[in-house]
Amino acid sequence: MDKNNIKKQNVYISEEEKTLNWDEIQNSFKKTFGSEIYTSWLQKIYLVKEYNDYLILGVPTRFFRDWIVSRYLDKILEQVKSFKLSLNRIEFKIIEETKSTSDLIKINELNKVTEIKDSILNYNRLNPNLNFDNFIQGESNDIALSYSKKVCEHISRYNPLYICGGVGLGKTHLLNAIGLELQSENNVMFISAERFMYHFIKSIKKNDMVNFKDFFRKSSVFIIDDIQFIRGKESLQEEFFHTFNSLMDKGSQIVISADRTPMKLDRVQERIKSRLAGGLVVDIDSPDLELKVKIIKKRILETENQFKENINLNDDVINYIANESKTNIRELIGILNRVIAFGRVHNKILTTSDCKNILKDIFSQIKVITVDKIQNVVSNYFNIPLSEMLSQRRSRPLARPRQIAMFLSKKMTTRSLPEIGRRFANRDHTTVIHAVKTITRLSEQDDEMKKNINQIKSLLLE
Repeated sequence: MDKNNIKKQNVYISEEEKTLNWDEIQNSFKKTFGSEIYTSWLQKIYLVKEYNDYLILGVPTRFFRDWIVSRYLDKILEQVKSFKLSLNRIEFKIIEETKSTSDLIKINELNKVTEIKDSILNYNRLNPNLNFDNFIQGESNDIALSYSKKVCEHISRYNPLYICGGVGLGKTHLLNAIGLELQSENNVMFISAERFMYHFIKSIKKNDMVNFKDFFRKSSVFIIDDIQFIRGKESLQEEFFHTFNSLMDKGSQIVISADRTPMKLDRVQERIKSRLAGGLVVDIDSPDLELKVKIIKKRILETENQFKENINLNDDVINYIANESKTNIRELIGILNRVIAFGRVHNKILTTSDCKNILKDIFSQIKVITVDKIQNVVSNYFNIPLSEMLSQRRSRPLARPRQIAMFLSKKMTTRSLPEIGRRFANRDHTTVIHAVKTITRLSEQDDEMKKNINQIKSLLLE
């Protein structure tokens, strides 16, 4: 036997698959992040479950989870990968604060000796908190919400229903709400595209594709989240295509979410994009100020009810947070949680000045936008090769994205017009001026152009 292998329950486990020593990882967090961040945040993370390619970590509250995910997740993943190379993602689970450390140790010890027991049903859970009643309606999501409710009233009338929008805007909430509304009288399957792929690969390895096909194709309501994840995976797309057709043929309702419209899904088969676009496509835009204020006030009310305490944030503070938060709803909630936590710890009524100080590391962050980054994001957004966008060809499918990239380069970088022109295959600065004027005019007159510009800006600022 190879000395690098360990015999455990009659199974030989390679060094790479050995269980992690969480204490060692915590010590590495302390060295990497510093004692202040470690004590405030990372010390309270527990190892709940270890799989070959990902971890489930426990945190005490949603606030902890949201803040850690938004600030430290990439570095945490990088750190744990140094202990186990096969890890590629991390999931978080809320552990009640009343749960003792000894209980968590028992959980960890149990998981160290338990073979991974994973089934499709484990990932078909609907969150009862993500329902229509607590989805906050605004101008940016009004259409998506309306048709999500109509699907529940008339199954297969809008089929498939395709909801698209950026990260953290409420797509998963709507999908979950549809599932909750329909589950009492229907066989609802709710799964992410990533988990769909996982079970697809698992079934191939076990030579069990018959059961895989039967399981997914028997649902009367099939809800799949983040369909863009299938991009570039030909065999998975082939299976999804046939599953989609089978469900449509039997009259099942299909609901899908993605971060972009069907025809902008790159490296996805044309026949799949055509099927997805053949239903009803609705999108969710970034929240406006009014919606953000409504979200903040509802979140404050929920927190007060949950913890039986008063949270004194005046309208000036609420408007400041809503105004300064420029990304998505998820990050908005994380920022609000930080403010609430600060007020709770220091037992004081916060002012706008206090909030500026608390959030200065967030709102003062300057995103470094380069011409190269703009060119890459624009070419990916319009699903065209970068080399063609920068070529001398003047066809409309290439010229308009090129003009948008020039426009954004002028608006979002400090480069001069001649410099920008040189970065676009040595074009003259007058070409850049023409592009800026053209896109400025079109974005004022054409809602579709305005929407494209805003979505690209969001991608650049993520």
